[in-house]
This record gives sequence, C-alpha cells and structure tokens, in this order.
Amino acid sequence: MASVAKKGLHQYLLQLQLHPLRTKAITAGVLSAISDITAQKLTGIQKIQLRRLLLKVIFGVAYLGPFGHYLHLVLDKIFKGKKDTSTVAKKVVLEQITSSPWNNLLFMLYLGLVVEGRPWPQVKLNIKKNYPSVQLTAWTFWPVVGWINHLYVPLQFRVIFHSAVAMGWGIFLNLRARTMALNKAK
Repeated sequence: MASVAKKGLHQYLLQLQLHPLRTKAITAGVLSAISDITAQKLTGIQKIQLRRLLLKVIFGVAYLGPFGHYLHLVLDKIFKGKKDTSTVAKKVVLEQITSSPWNNLLFMLYLGLVVEGRPWPQVKLNIKKNYPSVQLTAWTFWPVVGWINHLYVPLQFRVIFHSAVAMGWGIFLNLRARTMALNKAK
C-alpha cells in the first residue's frame, strides 16, 4: 500500500512540475468537494446535494486554483522571491488588503447567486449584513496562514497549502452559519 501512495505522490508532484496551473486547479476543485461534502454531512444533510457540490467544485477549479496560482507568482515577482520576515510581512499585508476581501466577496456572491439561486436583493442584503463579520474573522485567521505559507511553503505548494486550509475554513463557515441559523430559530 505504501508503494501505491508513494507512486501516487510521485505522479502528483510530476504533474505539479509539468502542468502547475492545471494541477493546482484540479487540486482546488477536489479540496472544495471534500470541504462541501464534509460541511453537508456535518450540518445534517442526509443526501449529498450534487448540484451544490458540482458548483463548489467548479468554483475551485475555475477560480480558486488559477487565482491562487497567479497571485503567488505575482507576489513572488513583486518581492523578487525574498523570504526574510520583513518581506513575508509585506506579502501577507498586501494579500490581506487585496485578495482576501475580494475572495470573500466573490465567494459570497457566487454562493448566494449561483449555488443557492437567491435573488440579487437577498444576496445584497446578506452581504451587507454578514460580509463585515466574515472579513473581520478572515483577518484574524488568514494572516497566520499567509505567514506560514510565504515563510515555510515552497512556491509550487502554496496554492495547495492555501486550498487545504481553505477546505477547513469552508467547513468552519458552514458550521458557523448553521449554528447561527439554529440559534435564530430558538
């Protein structure tokens, strides 16, 4: 069994080297699927909602993987690949004031309009009501992830690390939303 896992890892790393964008996009899609399946099960959904799952996978493949791939390339180009703590701090700050708010807003739009099929006024109201707390929560968590990512993770693995953490973050947000909904129902 270990040799199968070792061969699989070797093939994955080879694909990452030969086709980094495609591999990161597929990885982000797979991790989005795992996150959504886990969140659906933890929130008590008995039968997996396949449409929702597929739409989350599409978001991972079409947006999260490619965006992360290019974001990390641009950050490394801007900061010339430096990894000293001052440069890492600048990368994290730049990431947190640009891509973090954008990604959270885009995800909330996609989730409301596409995945859940809500009308624009309802999505707009949800964003107005919940975006500030989502972003503030993100700013307490993601800078630590960014720090670890930029300081310790090699460039080719940063999107994968970020996607893996995002998988857990997605589960957390789903559980948080469910808990808030249950508390309102009481």
